[in-house]
Amino acid sequence: MRFKKKTIAAGAALAALALIISIGVYFAKNSGNPPTSEPSAGESNAKQVDALAAKSVELNETQVRSVKVEPATERTFVIQREAVGSIDFNQDMTVQVFSPYQGKIAGLFAKLGDETVKGRKLYAIDSPDLGQAESALIAAAGVFELSTRTLVRAKKLYETQGISQKDLQQAVSDQQSAEGALKAARNAVRLFGKTEAEVDQIVAKRRIDPIMVVPSPITGRVTARNAAPGLLVQPGALPAPYSVSDISTMWMLAYVIESDSPLFHVGQEVKVKVMAYPDKVFEGKVSTIGAAVDPVTHRLLVRSEIRDPNHELRPGMFATFVIRTGDSVRSTAVPAGGVVREGEGAMTVWVTTDSRTFVKRSVKVGLQQDGYDQIADGLQPGELVATEGALFLSNALMNASR
Repeated sequence: MRFKKKTIAAGAALAALALIISIGVYFAKNSGNPPTSEPSAGESNAKQVDALAAKSVELNETQVRSVKVEPATERTFVIQREAVGSIDFNQDMTVQVFSPYQGKIAGLFAKLGDETVKGRKLYAIDSPDLGQAESALIAAAGVFELSTRTLVRAKKLYETQGISQKDLQQAVSDQQSAEGALKAARNAVRLFGKTEAEVDQIVAKRRIDPIMVVPSPITGRVTARNAAPGLLVQPGALPAPYSVSDISTMWMLAYVIESDSPLFHVGQEVKVKVMAYPDKVFEGKVSTIGAAVDPVTHRLLVRSEIRDPNHELRPGMFATFVIRTGDSVRSTAVPAGGVVREGEGAMTVWVTTDSRTFVKRSVKVGLQQDGYDQIADGLQPGELVATEGALFLSNALMNASR
């Protein structure tokens, strides 16, 4: 019995000792980490105020005058694409003016860049072929005159029975043949550009004029001149002595990125601006879409015909064109100066209610047109934003946080 009581007492003592040790370990672990509790409503509001203060700037009287505040507005933005390119002559309306016959250039009547009209003289050549045709004309005219006099004499002789009817008929036949040969010779000379009056003068004076004038086939501008006095020219031999282009329309050659290529179609209206006339817009239409994408630049040719009634455009001019590719959208907008691109790429605006305290707000920017940025998300029409001095506010916030 005594042994049992001693055993029970020893067990109780060991249990008490274990309890004391457990309590000590617990307090030792939690002595530096007091138990946490849920933040109160006041503490939560204080944190929100601190976060707001970290994104806000308050200006003094002097600083307020350097910031312009305007309400965000609604504007219509056109879905369009822009590209850069260059102006060129309309090659579909450009003619290389070759000589129709071989010869040496005997005279030049137009300079590079001259305006010309259809039929105006460009250059003249000394043509052996023309000389030969005129010689044949003079000879045909002489035969015709001789056969005509012979026929007149034969008729008189026949009346007095001086010749037979057969001889008269032969004289008539010879005269008709000579007349046909003369007409053919005159037509041959007219093919060289000679007028009826000039042909009559060659026949009357019995003098060859081998100078053939080559006129402009269209109205336009002389865009190339490779002619020089004494230069031998031949039909179709490059380069042509002259080139003339119709400048009522010009080409704009632009290269658009591959991903935008499905948006362009022949016949779409385009608006073009050039550096020489920054305030003027030239209008035209897409005339050709390239058949292949450049494998190096991954761009596609888009060629447009631009109307130029005043002949202001010049080949080689740097140009930009805008083409509408979708329906217009109406959206919140702010002047471009009111949007700040932050260092990490985020786009922000500065919103205010009293024109003194400004709060930075992240926004999503869409299209940029006519000096305005489309705000796709993050701002509502009517909210006051800094439209000038927004960058100053961003710098002020950055300096305050240091």
